[in-house]
Amino acid sequence: MLWIISSLVFILLRIAPGDPVDAILGTRANELARESLRIKLGLDKPLINQYLEYLNHLIHGNLGTSLSTQEPVKEIISKALPASMELAIVAILIALLLGCLIGFLGAVRPEGKIDLLGRIFGIGTYALPPFWAAMLIQIIFAVLLGWFPIGARLPPGAIPPPPVTGFLLVDSILNKNIEIIFSSIKHLILPSVTLGILLSGIFSRSLRLNLEEVLKKDYIEAAKSRGINDSGILLKHALPNTMLPILTITGLTVSSLIGGALLIEITFSWPGIALGLKEAINQRDYPVVQGIVVIISSLVVMISVAIDIAIAYIDPRVSY
Repeated sequence: MLWIISSLVFILLRIAPGDPVDAILGTRANELARESLRIKLGLDKPLINQYLEYLNHLIHGNLGTSLSTQEPVKEIISKALPASMELAIVAILIALLLGCLIGFLGAVRPEGKIDLLGRIFGIGTYALPPFWAAMLIQIIFAVLLGWFPIGARLPPGAIPPPPVTGFLLVDSILNKNIEIIFSSIKHLILPSVTLGILLSGIFSRSLRLNLEEVLKKDYIEAAKSRGINDSGILLKHALPNTMLPILTITGLTVSSLIGGALLIEITFSWPGIALGLKEAINQRDYPVVQGIVVIISSLVVMISVAIDIAIAYIDPRVSY
């Protein structure tokens, strides 16, 4: 899978319109300078040679050097990835809490008012365009009310704490910098809440459907016949059997969010890996785009495998 994805991104970048030399030098540069840069970047070699060299570097863990900044791609990713992971983790926690609460209340009283509102909420949040929801929340809570900053991770001029984990909030706590702690939380709230609300519909819908199906099973009727109260049946018998799909959705959502929250990161000027990918595409920076896609794909594959292993241990019916 990783080989297929790596090969596809290599091919698509080469056949897409645009030239990295034009992106670096501009269209008015003379032909001598353009040819010299093309040779320096290795773009003068036959495509098959470029591809084999690219695969050889990947096998040895070398993601290359940025065409525009001459900075190693590993360093670019290591700076941007923690910001995306921080946003993704907080957003997933919000989505899980909100979505599971709405789904649980809807399943407990099916076809009731809460269930109806929950289904409308799930469909609505799933259908909302992320950029529109992000701009609406910015206008209300940042512009009109002024409760939160409109974007970025810190205010202009603020000095971040020395990086330890790469997570700004964790690093500020480790450095006991109270001002940066509260500032990082304020900057994190709007993008994470926006993303969490947009994702919560998936969890609420999944939990409600699975819980509704489980409550119709024979072992639930058997539990009722033994005199177990409704809350005990829900918490001890029904709910644990609905968590496997939630676990799967959570893992896949986290892995995709690390590189997929592009519109949210752009709208909130969040300096994560998705925003870096967008800038690299605009600059036709082949190594950066390839490196980011390979890293994101690796994370998705690893998390998917980890989920499969976890499910096999949790559910005795599953075996490999």
